[in-house]
Amino acid sequence: MSTRVENINSEIIEWAIRRNGMEPEEFYAQNPKVQKWINKEVFPTVKQLEDFTHKVHVPFGYLFLPQPPNEKIDIPFFRTGNNISNKVSLNVFHTIQLIQDRQNWLVEYLDELGFEDLEFVGKYKYNPNLNPLVIVNDIRKTLSLEIDWASKYDKWEDALEFLTVQIEEIGIIVNYNGIVGTNTKRKIEVEECRGFVLVDKKAPFLFINAADAKAAQMFTIIHELAHVWLGKSAGFNNKDLLPADDPIEILCDKVAAEFLVPETYFITKWQTTQNFKYLSRIFKVSQIVIARRALDLKLISKEDFFNFYNNFMADFKAKKEQQGSGGNYYATAKKRISLRFASFINSAVRNNKLLYRDAYKLTNLKGDTYSKFVTEYLYQ
Repeated sequence: MSTRVENINSEIIEWAIRRNGMEPEEFYAQNPKVQKWINKEVFPTVKQLEDFTHKVHVPFGYLFLPQPPNEKIDIPFFRTGNNISNKVSLNVFHTIQLIQDRQNWLVEYLDELGFEDLEFVGKYKYNPNLNPLVIVNDIRKTLSLEIDWASKYDKWEDALEFLTVQIEEIGIIVNYNGIVGTNTKRKIEVEECRGFVLVDKKAPFLFINAADAKAAQMFTIIHELAHVWLGKSAGFNNKDLLPADDPIEILCDKVAAEFLVPETYFITKWQTTQNFKYLSRIFKVSQIVIARRALDLKLISKEDFFNFYNNFMADFKAKKEQQGSGGNYYATAKKRISLRFASFINSAVRNNKLLYRDAYKLTNLKGDTYSKFVTEYLYQ
């Protein structure tokens, strides 16, 4: 006979349901047995409680706490406007936890291997007179990029891929994902999180929301690089591709804009044409980045920018829905995990510094899937 659990805390049950994004009444309508637990009409078995925790994504032990835990992220999360918070949705919270776990392991492993701190992390301290161009030039120099580096690529998607490789070459881990781990049912909404950066002297981690338009991803990744150079971890939504009303966020946006579309070169081209599509091909960035740069330089009005931005993103979403999911699982895994990070994991496993069990957990790959990824895709 199954063991029944009688000491159920109804406050914790309802907290877990709300934490997962549903109202208790809505959840009870779909799961009437849970309401019976609350009303003490019947007591759940251990297996039923485990199933419940999997459904609402909470650790099993949470159900026996006297009161809900105070879950807060330890980085500021900036939202366009005057909003700053250390509370985010459950999916973003778990994603930050996942990346922090990876970072904690890698920092310890790099320490063990004797890796030096990265000189560019926190190289500049914010002050109101800090010129964004100083940071832009230092990022370009560190990445070994000329001012017109992107012109060598036919498509800005290819430019983004090249840029990602260059960033990882200098010791930064870049993760692209639009879901929590590999759970396709747990999406990370672009409207809440375009990305976040976890700064560390040995292993900075950048997270970019892969559900976003690649054009916006390009802007996000440079914005995050600026955070690394300033030594400041943060998350952000950059609604409408605009920063929060915070001096560091505004500075990071200026760095991204100047890095991708240098002012002097852009104004010269603008005098010839104001066609966003044509200019996007010249600078190998999206039309929305071109529009954003024109707004920054007061070449177009806010109304013109928002009209263009909203139409562009509506078209992007419509095309994405038509395309559906699909794609190569292992190619996607490369971007979700980061080739640099996966290489360290593989090295640690092969040198008996990491158990396969822990490698599976850190990469979200298991058994044969992990083996195939490492042997067939890691070093392609």
